[in-house]
Amino acid sequence: MRSVFHLAIHVRDLDAARDFYGRILGCTEGRSTDTWVDFDFFGHQLSLHLGEPFATASTGRVGDKLVPMPHFGIVLLLPDWLAMAERLQAAGTDFVLAPQVRFEGEPGEQRTMFFLDPFGNPIEVKGFKSWDAVYESTPRLITPLRGV
Repeated sequence: MRSVFHLAIHVRDLDAARDFYGRILGCTEGRSTDTWVDFDFFGHQLSLHLGEPFATASTGRVGDKLVPMPHFGIVLLLPDWLAMAERLQAAGTDFVLAPQVRFEGEPGEQRTMFFLDPFGNPIEVKGFKSWDAVYESTPRLITPLRGV
């Protein structure tokens, strides 16, 4: 059975939200009223309601960079990720973390980019060569316990 994730967040302007999520990100619009609009966010339901977006702080460490927390996003296969990166760059997106490769040549190699929607909601988009690579672990240095 397939599950669909649902996320509801605030935006300040539904027309600007429709332009960004629909035209730039390529999401299909679903139901709406005067105060909210739903989007098919890559197979998941994203509900955008009029209101003040949640507060974020750049406290999440990605390599040597700090990124906004909390944030949400999507994992795409590499061709779709590359196409999205091109659309965002063509739209003049001001990236928090520009499109880049992480863990190159290691298990879990991925592409990532962070950006904000027009209302300051932080979004991360990851790209993988295959779905099998999404949960591959990157080797970590393990420090042995002393006295054991």
